[in-house]
Amino acid sequence: MFVHITTDRTPRLNSLSDFGITSGSNPIVSLSEFTYPKGKVIYGEKEPAEYVYQVKAGAVRRYKLLSDGRRQIGAFHLPGDIFGLDNGETHRFTAEAVVKTTVRLIKRQSLEVVADSDMVVSRNLLGMTTSNLQHAENHLLLLGRKSSQERVAAFLHEMDERLSSAEVMSLPMTRRDIADYLGLTLETVSRVVSQLRKAGVLDFIGNTQREITILDRQRLASFLQS
Repeated sequence: MFVHITTDRTPRLNSLSDFGITSGSNPIVSLSEFTYPKGKVIYGEKEPAEYVYQVKAGAVRRYKLLSDGRRQIGAFHLPGDIFGLDNGETHRFTAEAVVKTTVRLIKRQSLEVVADSDMVVSRNLLGMTTSNLQHAENHLLLLGRKSSQERVAAFLHEMDERLSSAEVMSLPMTRRDIADYLGLTLETVSRVVSQLRKAGVLDFIGNTQREITILDRQRLASFLQS
């Protein structure tokens, strides 16, 4: 997938801390950095899982195309997130840049070699794997047991927590992305968001409706349990 990217591809010597992984020995590793335009595939489903990635800027969606042509988004990755830690030799999902996105990457084999001799890195990777599994289980529960209102509220709650450093949530993903993540139609997502706005839970900043401020977090949390 890298052959289509126009960027500086020169590997750089960096420590794992630059990649967002703590280490007992802080070994020097070779990191590369790539910038992908909006909509560009970073890696495809069933391609060899040779690298582990970290979002430096922008956002990434991981999705699978279903047999009937529908798209199911499994996760969104935001700045600082590490992804690509697949359990197997190939990727189970496709990863794609939501907007112009810069990622750092390290060879998976190099990371595994470090983990074999560095217990801190090993625990980091185990923690990431466990977190990814927990997210997958929660997402499965969301799709299988929650109402449309609960799903949208859960998504907004998740984004509010992950983008907590900002007063305004600037969502990189479209309503279509959100719908494909929640297993809903575009119209249903728009209707529920409008209902939450009328209820005084949130408001929009600007005209794009992708910059959102949460006005009542307690009320938003109550929708998760409705």
